[in-house]
Order: sequence, then C-alpha cells, then structure tokens
Amino acid sequence: MATATIGVPPVEATHRSGGPLRGVLGSSPTSRRLLLVVGVAFAIRMAVVAILFRDFADPAGHFEQFGAEVGWVARAIALGHGFSSPFYPFTGPTALIPPLYTYLLAGIFKVFGVYSVKSALAILTLNSLFSALTCIPIYFAARLSIDARAAWVAAWAWAIYPFAIYFSAARVWEFSLTSLLIATCFWLALRLPLQPRSASPMASAAQWLGFGALFGLASLSNPAVLALVPVLILLPMWKLRRTLGYSLRSGLLAVMGLLLVLTPWTVRNYRALHVICPVRDSFWYELWSANNGDPSNPTLEWTHPASNPAELDLYLSHGETAYIAQKHILVADFLAHHPGFFAKLTVRRAINYWTGFWSLDPSYMQQEPTQIPNVFFCSSLTLLMLFGARDWWRRDRLAAMAYLLPIAIFPIAYYISHPLMDYRQPIEPQIAILVVVGLRAVKQRLKARSLAKDTVPGYRVISETSEPELVPTLSYVELAAAPPAAEPL
Repeated sequence: MATATIGVPPVEATHRSGGPLRGVLGSSPTSRRLLLVVGVAFAIRMAVVAILFRDFADPAGHFEQFGAEVGWVARAIALGHGFSSPFYPFTGPTALIPPLYTYLLAGIFKVFGVYSVKSALAILTLNSLFSALTCIPIYFAARLSIDARAAWVAAWAWAIYPFAIYFSAARVWEFSLTSLLIATCFWLALRLPLQPRSASPMASAAQWLGFGALFGLASLSNPAVLALVPVLILLPMWKLRRTLGYSLRSGLLAVMGLLLVLTPWTVRNYRALHVICPVRDSFWYELWSANNGDPSNPTLEWTHPASNPAELDLYLSHGETAYIAQKHILVADFLAHHPGFFAKLTVRRAINYWTGFWSLDPSYMQQEPTQIPNVFFCSSLTLLMLFGARDWWRRDRLAAMAYLLPIAIFPIAYYISHPLMDYRQPIEPQIAILVVVGLRAVKQRLKARSLAKDTVPGYRVISETSEPELVPTLSYVELAAAPPAAEPL
C-alpha cells in the first residue's frame, strides 16, 4: 500500500520556485483552489452570522454578548475613557484583558456605534474572515509537513470545522484572530529553516524579526500563546543547529521582534497599574476562580465580578491590583492545604479539555444541555488526533514533534484553571491537521485489510494498483523503519 512521506521536503525542492509564497500562489490552478476554499469557508461563516448578528444588540446583561469584559473595555475606549473598565461601571485603568482584539472592537464601535447592530455585523464579519483566512497557513503547514493532498484535505476540513465556524461567527472574542496569527507563526516556524543560506543577510534578518513580531501580536491577542515560545522559536533553531551561529542569530532576532512588540504594553501596564506584566495581570484571579473548593462547574459564575455583586464591590473598593493580590493570597493558601483536591481537579479538567465531559449532575446538565453531543464529537476528534499522532510518530518523529509539542504544552494553563472548548482555538489548526493524518491512517489500514483478504497467506499488499505486488509480511514497526514511498501530489 502506498504511504505518505511525512516530513520536511528537501530545501532544493522547496526553493526551486522562488520565494516562500511563490511556489503556491504563483501557480494559478493552486491559487484559485486555495481562494475557493477560503471563499467557501467565509460563506459558511457568514451564513451563520446572517442568522445571529441582530441578537447581539440585546441589552441583557449590559450587552454582555459583545464580548463581556472585552466589549466593556472597548466601550470605554470608544467613549474616551481609555483602556479601562473591564466591568460595566467605569472603574479606571485595567490590564485584565489583552489589548489587540479589544482595540479592534473599539475601532468598530467608533465607526458603527457602541453596541449597535452594525457593529455586531462588522465584528462577526471580521471574525469570519480571520477564520476563513486560517485555511491558508493550514494549507502551507500541512504541505510542508506532509504533502499537497493532505494539505488540501486539511484546508477543507478547517473550512467546515464546527468549532472554527461557531467561535468565529457566533462569538465576539479573539479566538479567530489568535488562530490565524498562531497558525501563520506555526507555518513560518516550519518554513524559515528552509530559507537558502545565499539569501541577503538583511532580508533574512527582517524575516526573523518579522516572525518574532508576529508572535508578539499573537501574544497581545491572547497571552496564553507565550507558552508556545519554546516550540515556535526553538524548533526552527533546532533545525538550523548544524549552522550554530546562524541558528543563534536567527533565534535572537525572533526574540527581539517579540520583545519589541510586547515592551510598549508592558510599560503601559506598569505606568497605569504599577504591575509588571507583558500583557495581562489576571493570572492569580483566574487560578483562584478555578481552585476554591467548588468543583461543580469548570467556570464558576459566583467568582466573577460581572456575575456576583459582592465580588464587584470588592473589585471596586480595593482596585484591580489589590483585588488580584488578595486572590493570590487566597489561592496560595488553598493550594497549600488541599494539594490532593487540586491534583484531582486538574486531571478532571484535562479530561474535560479533550472530551467535553464534566458532570452528569442534573443541575450542570441543565446549564450545559449540549454536553452529551459535544462529548461525542470532541472525543471522536481527540481519538482521531491521537491515532494520527501515533501513526506519524512511528514514521517521522521530528516532523510529528512540531505538532505534538504545541498540543502538549499549550493546554497546561487551562488544566489548572478553565478548560473550555473555546480555549483550544489557538491550537485547533494543528489538531485539525493531526485529525487529517488520523483519517488517512485509518483509511490506509482499512484498505490494507481489505486487499489482504485476497492475497496469498504470509504475504501482504503494498500496491493499490490493479495488479498488487506481494511481499513477505512485515510488522508495523519494521514497516515504519523502512523509508516510506512518496505520495503523489
């Protein structure tokens, strides 16, 4: 049976067509196909937007459908109060939320009106566009790592991916913007080590600086992606390890680009709130809100100032910095006295992150009526992802590692806090590609078994042509150790 070559193609093959995009976008049939995928993805999302966008102007909960804290801060910016007021009252400067998407929403409020129907349509349209454009870096990454056929399947899979559709077309938050930025960073992390050494030093330096700056923008959209620094910067450095000087210089340039983007906001946070944090200061609050002795729900409403007047009074009376410092003391004391409870709850959150299951308690089921179908869908994706990861790991560990490390590292912050499906969005593109690999592996196994029924005992089929070739049966480990045949493009 023919098998795909999963790994990074030779440098010569990658560069024979010119620049990093020319090999794909320079080909008219390919560019038209990619444009079709993006167009279909955008049309699907806009169909959902057309159904829902008018509901966002509902004033219930102080217009909380406009992103809750994000919408309230965007409102403050649009009304001239600056980056402040993460809850409905005007409460002064804040660093509770990241700035990039918030300022984008504030700009839309300025143009189309605060909490207006037009603003809802504009921001959901942008979300949908960001999500549809994510098909492009997914295609590039899968083509570099696997082959063109798998890349098209991955791009189409993202176009119809239910999580990508819902979290872009039905939610006002940074999910789709962060996914686009991180998917692009991920593709660049695979692509930059393949740059020819003969390239202009200035051009090469600009590319690595730009790579780090793009990572910085992603961090200003969602600071949780900073956990991916060891992967997305060290991975290309590792691939360049044979030219140590070039590798170190490139890594330093990427880090410089990252710091250049993060430093201004870090300075702003120190001046406004006297705290040192690159993006947001809410870590200890989030940790306390998830670890306080109440395991009934992965997101407890009573811990949130927007839902609990008592917590809002504390926030208003103490101020943001003192309020979070108080939560730091509370959660540190709780973790010190209940390490076993924390460990069990962390395992439970990790299971919830990958399966969607939390509890069958009637009160929880009433709050989350879609839990059961979500468990089926989410668990199926996880199983296919694991199957693809296992198959890929046996064939090409280095190529598989580039996908497995982000998926292993990124969720850790959510295992100890809030393991929601929307918090998976920055790594959903990599999950989608691994699911494609899993589906391909399942398909190949099923074909092999079907063809093997007609072969001579003790032999197996390695060709899917009309005249199968028979060879002595090998174990999967032995097969994986042998160089796989190239998949036709």
